[in-house]
Amino acid sequence: MIYRDRYHLWCKIAPLSEAGIKVLKVMANDDDEMKSAFGAELQFGTAGIRGIMGLGTNRLNDFTVRRTAQGLAAWLTSTDLPHSCAIGYDSRHHSRRFAEICAVALAQEGVKVYVYHELAPTPMLSYAVRQLGCGCGIVVSASHNAGTYNGIKCYGPDGCQMTDEPAAIVYDKISQIPYFILPKKNFDDCLADGSVALIDAEMWENYYNTVLAERIATTPSNNLNLLYTPLCGTGNKPVREVLSRIGVNTDIVKVQEEPDGDFKTCEYPNPETDAALNESYKIARQTHPDLILGTDPDCDRVAVAVPEADGFRKLSGNELGCLLLDYILGELSAQGKLPENPVAVRSIVSTPLADKIAAKYGVKMKAVLTGFKYIGGEILALEEKHEEHRFVFGFEESCGYLKGTYARDKDAVVASMLTCDLAAKLKRDGMDLAQKMDQLYAELGYHEAKVISIELKGPNAMELSAKFMSDFRSNVPSKLAGVSVTEFTDYQSCVCKNMLTGEECAVTLPKSNVVTLVLGDKGSVIVRPSGTEPKVKLYLTAVDQNPGKAKDLLSRLGEAMNAFVP
Repeated sequence: MIYRDRYHLWCKIAPLSEAGIKVLKVMANDDDEMKSAFGAELQFGTAGIRGIMGLGTNRLNDFTVRRTAQGLAAWLTSTDLPHSCAIGYDSRHHSRRFAEICAVALAQEGVKVYVYHELAPTPMLSYAVRQLGCGCGIVVSASHNAGTYNGIKCYGPDGCQMTDEPAAIVYDKISQIPYFILPKKNFDDCLADGSVALIDAEMWENYYNTVLAERIATTPSNNLNLLYTPLCGTGNKPVREVLSRIGVNTDIVKVQEEPDGDFKTCEYPNPETDAALNESYKIARQTHPDLILGTDPDCDRVAVAVPEADGFRKLSGNELGCLLLDYILGELSAQGKLPENPVAVRSIVSTPLADKIAAKYGVKMKAVLTGFKYIGGEILALEEKHEEHRFVFGFEESCGYLKGTYARDKDAVVASMLTCDLAAKLKRDGMDLAQKMDQLYAELGYHEAKVISIELKGPNAMELSAKFMSDFRSNVPSKLAGVSVTEFTDYQSCVCKNMLTGEECAVTLPKSNVVTLVLGDKGSVIVRPSGTEPKVKLYLTAVDQNPGKAKDLLSRLGEAMNAFVP
């Protein structure tokens, strides 16, 4: 049994503290925990590595983190890219420690390292990579996962998350490195000799000014009363600073204001979920704000809820994306600032309602694979033609948004600013975000959407995920919920098939383990495995001019897809 061999090797040679030795001894009597910790090695991909913190080859710890950074250094120093790296980190347990471990590992291989002096949002790392001209970047974060998780997200020289080709090389480099190559010096030594430097505070001010330059409102938003929660993460400082500069009256959810790796008041700090805003709702019932806004721990995602007479209406990531798209295009058009041949970008799992909004303004909407790096890739393609000014907005349904080209990852800071400006504008017109969303639905059709996450358990969970995808491809339904499937697209084989005529055509997007079923003009079903967790995600969309019929179809689609769940 390989996991037992790995376990005994660590017991024998790992340079552990007394506490670590005790943890491994306890594991000797818990075979399930041993298999979970040693049954695999953390996989490095375009999202880096992510996992539960603890001892083991399948856990995030000093050894797996250092090995990852050593592999990244081996890749970077073999390229013609600048041998420099920027590092940021969030509020999770050990994030600062892991950032310092990465910095030392890179510095010892001749890489110049720049580290934020305090926790900073993921988009600020993407910004710093570009501003400092680095060959790569690292964010220590597990984004919106529970507090037991952490991760190492790696970025390329353009500020995008690492793409497939370099990620494969880094993974190969990592696999050749032993786990227990210890550092020759510590973080303070590297600071002293100049191989590691702290990022100057000026970077923060430059970032704020860059974000504020993306503002399209022409008046202060000082009529808006906002309740904000950073969910114990990195958004507290930058979001509040930017909102204060545009005049928003911001109240804070005090129990979630300070960094807290335990996330005691929000076990799963994912703003996609309604539960993430529970503490906000408690306060809002007393203070009656115009809007509730929350950002996730690394401040790249943002979600909002609108107080209503009988409670709160939390807008989905799709809905906020559509509202921001309509706002940006409408304001730029009215101001005569919409660029020639403008381009907006969404992920393939995001709502097609956005396409209809873009079409209203004569804007090209491009659909790309899931992962904000693909949106960043579209910006890079424009930049290479000196046409980056054509990019007007990018978003994905998982609450990620970007206006501007200063960063190449989703940015909750700029999205928070734009959202508050829109809410302030609507308030002056006697409306709120929810009412504006209903107005868009009435105009363009009701697009009801839902994401079903199928969680797979056990050490072979990733294999179960692969089997689910294979089985689904082998049993493509001709109908779902009584609606004919008109088109089937397999992004892995890069083939799109018309289910009515049998005609096939090539898909031009990169290969990806995703399949899509189109139900004519009634909606779609998209199936894909998570890239970072043992999950399969089902993205359901139902469309109708009647809201009740759209909701009914969505419910029936969910029931139909449950038949495929193992």
